[in-house]
Amino acid sequence: MRRPRRRLARRIEVGDLTFGLTTEQARQASDGPTIVLVHGIGMSSRYFARLHDALLPHSRVISLDLPGFGGTPKPPKAVDVETMATALAEVVASLDAGPVVLVGHSMGTQWVVELGRQRPDLVSRVVVIGPVSDVAHRSATAQGRALAMDTLLEPPGTNWIVTTDYIRCGVPWYVAQLRPMLSYPIEERVRDLTMPLLIVRGERDPIASTRWCRLVRGNAPVASLVHIPRAPHNAQRFAPRAVAAAILAHR
Repeated sequence: MRRPRRRLARRIEVGDLTFGLTTEQARQASDGPTIVLVHGIGMSSRYFARLHDALLPHSRVISLDLPGFGGTPKPPKAVDVETMATALAEVVASLDAGPVVLVGHSMGTQWVVELGRQRPDLVSRVVVIGPVSDVAHRSATAQGRALAMDTLLEPPGTNWIVTTDYIRCGVPWYVAQLRPMLSYPIEERVRDLTMPLLIVRGERDPIASTRWCRLVRGNAPVASLVHIPRAPHNAQRFAPRAVAAAILAHR
């Protein structure tokens, strides 16, 4: 039986950037921190639905749709990681939720790490699932090969969500955001984090290799790495309970 819940969907504008928010909280009070889920390039909050539900009994959960994704209006020009994180910080500050747990997947890992660097007062913990871009394939061609390989490992339902979200995003906006993704040195930026970092990697993820995730962990002041058995890149959809357990145990 699903828990009764309170659900609020709304949009927040920061300059010419529009963010979509889906906020839910179980009717039974929870003393857990607010958890904010940030999707990756081309995607939307849809592929976080299972993780969202797995976390909901323990915390207030907010799933975001970033500008140009998930049906939100596309900005007039490409937005670099630093600028997006600055705007995202304003969204998080408006939640009046105290320091939050930031969870990012794929390119979302860059935005949450950068937000943690810029506004440590807003963030208690950072969680990165399948961080990008692996230095072993930091080019559009290499990323495309890794993504194609991952498609063969993902369940059909996940591939359907990915494909339809990519179509809704559109090629021009995807390409516009691909350039900032490939140029952002997340492995260097994690050095500046003052809060604990958790790296979650699907055991079969061809996009974020074990060696790469260990490099990111080693560069962060306080970090841990969790592998999700048999999971591909979208570990949060493949094994939502396991990923939720790792997030909730992260201190």
